[in-house]
Amino acid sequence: MKNHNLLKTLILLLICTSSLFAYNKNYLYDKNVKDFIDLLVKNDNFDKKNLQSLFSNVKVQKSSLNYYTKAKKKDFEASNYSGSWDRYQEKLLNKKRVVLGAEFMKKNLKTLYKAYDKYGVQPEYITAIIGIESYYGKHMGNYPVFDTLVTLAFEKNRRNIFFKNELRAFLKLVKKDNKNPKKIHGSFAGAIGLAQFMPSNFKKLAIDFNKDGKIKLDEDIDAIGSIANYFYKSGWNKKIPVATRVSYRGKRFNKFKTGFKYKYKRSLLKGIKPKDKNFYYPKKVHLIKLDRYNSDELWYGTKNFYVITRYNRSTYYAMAIHLLAKEIKKLYKKNKNKST
Repeated sequence: MKNHNLLKTLILLLICTSSLFAYNKNYLYDKNVKDFIDLLVKNDNFDKKNLQSLFSNVKVQKSSLNYYTKAKKKDFEASNYSGSWDRYQEKLLNKKRVVLGAEFMKKNLKTLYKAYDKYGVQPEYITAIIGIESYYGKHMGNYPVFDTLVTLAFEKNRRNIFFKNELRAFLKLVKKDNKNPKKIHGSFAGAIGLAQFMPSNFKKLAIDFNKDGKIKLDEDIDAIGSIANYFYKSGWNKKIPVATRVSYRGKRFNKFKTGFKYKYKRSLLKGIKPKDKNFYYPKKVHLIKLDRYNSDELWYGTKNFYVITRYNRSTYYAMAIHLLAKEIKKLYKKNKNKST
């Protein structure tokens, strides 16, 4: 009896764990896929037989699918998750990420300042994006992008339409560059390179910054230029600050709605004052609340803070980029002064 129960347990465990991994599937039996192939052939001049070959043997990416089939997580900023910022900060703003960021800046300073001269985006912010998105190129993702996007486009989940568009953009991209779509790897959502661009962003925002005739976001130069272009086209202004911490009465803040979706005239925010007396920004501000274990930390966010949220629609993400950028710049300057 004991052995029987043990065998049952092992079988159940095997079934549960296997559901997390990839398995092969022929998508040509799916009518939606057939229609999608016909669309690509008709509108984008794809070869039907090549597409049929690709879609006939796809590794379904269960771990990617699980993320988009689970109930949508609440935004950190919108939740009452005590200490959520402390946990987020500990994960993304550790000393090692700052040290590697200063090294990345030193290594790529010429390119970073070339991007600054052309697009007005400060080197430390470009560096911080690469630091958080791909850990300076060390973690660009091991998911097969084609299989991942097919999974998310045609297996039922809350973002099917979005991923169908991304799959089409990806296939057009690799066709243009004459690449094998099966050989490209990225994140669990199909993002690619140091900058973790989704395929649809390549055409709009990725650039050939070293003018070698190819856009290679797995290399520093094109990634730096593309991020700068992304910020520039989203409205970045080098002449204004990004954010500043403010004071308020009490330990928890609930007087106004917070987050990048809301803007306020500073004259209406009674009792809220910047801690930095030199902070100057006459336009409306966002109120950014960071939930710590014992209190709420409150900040003003400017238009530039909002621009960072166009890269990732998370208040915490944008604040992490801002604070990491400041720490990277500080350490880079410190190291530079030591060497002179």
